[in-house]
Amino acid sequence: MTPMSPGATPQAPDRRHILLMFVGLMTAMLLAALDQTIFATALPTIVGELDGVDHMLWVTTAYILAGTIVMPIYGKVGDLIGRKPLFIIAISLFMVGSIVGGFSQGMTELITGRAIQGLGGGGLMILAQAIIADVVPARERGRYMGVMGGVFALASVAGPLLGGYFTESIGWRWCMWINIPLGAIAITSAALFLRLERPRRAKARIDVPGMMLLAVASASFVLASSWGGHTYAWGSWQIVGLFALALVAGVTFVRVERRAEEPIMPLYLFKQRNFVLTTSAGLLTGIAMFGTLAYMPTYLQMVAGVNATDAGLLMIPMMGSMLITSVGSGRFVTRTGRYKFLPVVGAVFLASAMFLLSTMSWSQPVWLTCVYLAVMGIGLGLSMQIMVLIVQNTFPVSVVGTATAANNYFRQIGASLGAAVVGSLFTSRLLDLLSQRIPGGLGGAGSDVNSLTPAAVQQLPTALRDVIVSSYNDALTPVYLWMVPLALGSLVLLLFVKEKPLATRIDRDETPESLQTDDAEREMAYVSARRDNN
Repeated sequence: MTPMSPGATPQAPDRRHILLMFVGLMTAMLLAALDQTIFATALPTIVGELDGVDHMLWVTTAYILAGTIVMPIYGKVGDLIGRKPLFIIAISLFMVGSIVGGFSQGMTELITGRAIQGLGGGGLMILAQAIIADVVPARERGRYMGVMGGVFALASVAGPLLGGYFTESIGWRWCMWINIPLGAIAITSAALFLRLERPRRAKARIDVPGMMLLAVASASFVLASSWGGHTYAWGSWQIVGLFALALVAGVTFVRVERRAEEPIMPLYLFKQRNFVLTTSAGLLTGIAMFGTLAYMPTYLQMVAGVNATDAGLLMIPMMGSMLITSVGSGRFVTRTGRYKFLPVVGAVFLASAMFLLSTMSWSQPVWLTCVYLAVMGIGLGLSMQIMVLIVQNTFPVSVVGTATAANNYFRQIGASLGAAVVGSLFTSRLLDLLSQRIPGGLGGAGSDVNSLTPAAVQQLPTALRDVIVSSYNDALTPVYLWMVPLALGSLVLLLFVKEKPLATRIDRDETPESLQTDDAEREMAYVSARRDNN
C-alpha cells in the first residue's frame, strides 16, 4: 500500500466513536423522515376538524418544499464552514416549527409550522449523509447508508402509525409535540459526539444570489404543479406565469453559477455521468414514492374503512421489505464492492408496484394491498441509499456535501411534485366524482365534502357511503398507473451507470478543480488511484 498523502485522514475514527456519532445522526434523520409521513393517517381528521380538505395537500407539500429549497444551502455551507453548527441549527429550526404547529388553531398556522419544520428537516437529511462521508470511506459506507435507508423505512411506517395513534388517543397535535424530546436528544448527541475536521478553505464566500434564484425557481415550479388543474386552470395566467417565472429563474441561476466563486450548485457536478444518471433516476423515484406515501393511509381509511392506527399498521409490509433490502444491500456493497445492479432491480420492483396499485378496487381484500406495498418497499430498499452512495463515490470529500445535497435536491423536487401532483389530481378527481355521483351534495348527512372524516363517512347510510368510498378509489388508482412510465424511465437511466471502484480511503487533498476534467479522464484517475490503494 502506498504512503498516505498529507491530506488524507491521518487516523480513521475508532469504531466506538463512529457508532456513538451514528446514533445521534440516526435520531436526527428519524425526526426529518417521520415528519414526511406522520400526518398521513392524521390528515383526514385534521382537515375535517379544521375545515380544510381543499388545503389538504399543503400540510405535506409545505414541509417537503421548504426542505427542498434549503438542501443545497446546507450542503454548500457545510462544505465551506463545517457541518456540526449547521446540524444543531437545523435541529433547532425543526423544534421551533413543531411548537408553531402544535399550537395551531387553523390550517394557516399548521401549514406555517410545517414549513418551518421543513427548513430544519432538509438540513438533517443532507448533513447526516454528508457527515458519514466525512469519516467513513465509500467502500465501508454501504453498511451505514443501508441503515440510513432502514431508518427511512422505519419512519415510513412509524410515522403513519404514530399519527394514527395520536389522532385516536391523546390528539393529533402530538404529531408535533413528539419532536421536542427527540430533538433534545439529537442536539445533545451532536454536541457530545460530533467531532469533525474543519474545512480547509481560505475564505467562505456564500453564493447568496444563487440561493435566492434557486429558491424562486423551486417554489414557482412546485406551486404551479400543485395549483394547476385544481386551484387554477392549467392555461390560466397564474399557472403560466409561475412556470414562466421558474424558467426565467432557472436560466438566470445557471448564468449566475457560471460566474460565482463558490456556487451553491456547481455546474461541474453535471459533467459527471454517474451524477446525472442517478440524480435523474432519483427525481423520478421521488415522484412515485412520495405520491404513494402521502395518500395511501388516507386511501386505506376512506376505502378500506380502517381506523387511523390500523392504516399505519397496514403500511408495515412496505416498511419490513424496505428495511430488509436496504440493510441487506448496504452490507452486500461493503462486502463485495458491487452495486450497479441493485438500483436497477429496485426500479423493476418499483414499476411493478405502481402497476399493481393501479389495479386496486374498493372491494378487494386489504391483505392484497399490503402485498403491493411490500413489492414497492423492496424496490425502494434496493435503490434509494445506493444511488446516494454512487454520487458520493464520484466526488472528493471537499465537495461531498454539495454533491449529496444536489442529488437529494432533485429527488426532493420529485417528492414535491409527487405529493403535489398526486394530491392535486386526486383532490380534483375526487371532487368531480362526488359532484357527479351526488349531485345534491351530502344533504341529510349534515356535512359537506370539505369536512368529511373517516368516522363521518362510516356513519353515513350504506348507499351514500358506498358512493363516497368508490369515488375515493376511482380518484386515486388511475394516478398510480400514470407513474409506471416514470419508474421505467428510472430503470433505463440506471442501466447506463458506470460501476466505478469504491474509494477505500478519504482523501482530503483532492480539490473541486479536479472535477473540471471530463468523465473519461476522471475514470482513468479513479482506476489508477484504486490500484495504488489495494
